[in-house]
Amino acid sequence: MVLGFIVFWPIGLAVIVWKLWQKKTGYEGDIVSFGREKWENSANWRWACGSGRWGSGANPWHGFGSTGNLAFDDWRSAELARLEEERQKLVQAEREFAEFMENLRRARDREEFDRFMNERRNQQGPTTSV
Repeated sequence: MVLGFIVFWPIGLAVIVWKLWQKKTGYEGDIVSFGREKWENSANWRWACGSGRWGSGANPWHGFGSTGNLAFDDWRSAELARLEEERQKLVQAEREFAEFMENLRRARDREEFDRFMNERRNQQGPTTSV
């Protein structure tokens, strides 16, 4: 803390605020582990909000334990399972659409290539062998 005040006074002030907060809340970890936890939680929320894809087994709700209300916990589990099923359906539909578009591009490219080759053959005319 003293070193923080010597180097740059806002750092020392931040350490004092951290220590007061730590004492008030009873948080036993250090500031590095606190930052790491917050970083991981924010990463999980970004995944949950749809800015990325779910990793294998990644669950942004893993930090939410039981609320104490069994009916709510059961409902939440059922809703999360239903949403996961809907997400799987959307992923499958997206995959099928991407495959459809790839086939469409391939067919269009094949048609353009065949047209080019036919025009090229017609421009060269019949070849005569000697």
